[in-house]
Amino acid sequence: MKVCLINGNPKVGNKKKNIKKIEKIVSSEDADLYVFGEMFLTGYMCREEVFSLAEKEDGESIKKIQEIAKEKGCSIIFGMPVEEREGIVYNAAVLVQPDSVGIYRKNFLANFGPFEEKFYFSEGRDAPIFKTKHCNVGMCICYDIFFPELLKGMAMKGADLIVCISASPTISKNYFESVLPARAIENTVFMAYCNLVGEEEGLTFWGGSQLYSPKGELLVRAEYMKEDYVVYDVNLGMLKEARIARPTLRDTKADIFLDLYNIAKNKEVFNEYVRIGMKIGEKVKNKPINEIDVYGNEDVAFGIRLAVKCDKINLIPSKEIKAVFKGEGEIEISADEVE
Repeated sequence: MKVCLINGNPKVGNKKKNIKKIEKIVSSEDADLYVFGEMFLTGYMCREEVFSLAEKEDGESIKKIQEIAKEKGCSIIFGMPVEEREGIVYNAAVLVQPDSVGIYRKNFLANFGPFEEKFYFSEGRDAPIFKTKHCNVGMCICYDIFFPELLKGMAMKGADLIVCISASPTISKNYFESVLPARAIENTVFMAYCNLVGEEEGLTFWGGSQLYSPKGELLVRAEYMKEDYVVYDVNLGMLKEARIARPTLRDTKADIFLDLYNIAKNKEVFNEYVRIGMKIGEKVKNKPINEIDVYGNEDVAFGIRLAVKCDKINLIPSKEIKAVFKGEGEIEISADEVE
């Protein structure tokens, strides 16, 4: 899969001119996926103008860029303000394919130093994965990259390539170049980064669009501080090798994220009985189970249901907590075995 990463310098407020830039690069260079930076369609420093520049998912700009993708038979990722309804706008990454459009809404809005994103944008709430003819793609935007749980979620949902589009000023360069290979290694994914270049209202963007292997190796990087693009032919076969050598996806403990949620919200989502049930269920989660007899209470049964896919669960009220799993044989597991 050939990936083209572009250091783009968009014209603020001029969508037609920026689409022309997309069309020029796509038509002149051969690739399967073209990536442009954060808010490339409108420029980053739009301020209040963002509300008039924003478009809905079926807006004219997306339609025009999809025509470009259809003509070339490629996929294009770019940033833009997406309007959900009147006055509700998201900082979005858009993946346009010849037959589909996928949208990621920025979860973590930068609102410090020169950044004022929370004045204009609503926060995203999800981490979707998008299927292409080559691989599964996750997308994030700039400040999102500093929250590893977001990208871990994408990797656990099946992402092979995670693309981070960005409007990063020079003061942030070292931060990004430190975390990008880490995100690739800890999730065993290809990690692509695409930054703006040039100046907008005193912000100087440094370009340097780059791509890392699932082992954290720098594969290619565009020039710093100038308009440029690079093309790299990604060998997706590297994913298998990396995931065998460093099995971070296999060894990820998803229940730790429940604890993280509890800490962040300062509350308990699951009580002790639910957690015991989950731990019991984890013991057999990869085995074929047709029926489960649960001794205990409804919370224990709920925890087991979360961990094991089984439609038939029989609750037997009891002070003793255990479960009998019925499949190819019978497996009995008590609470004492998991505490």
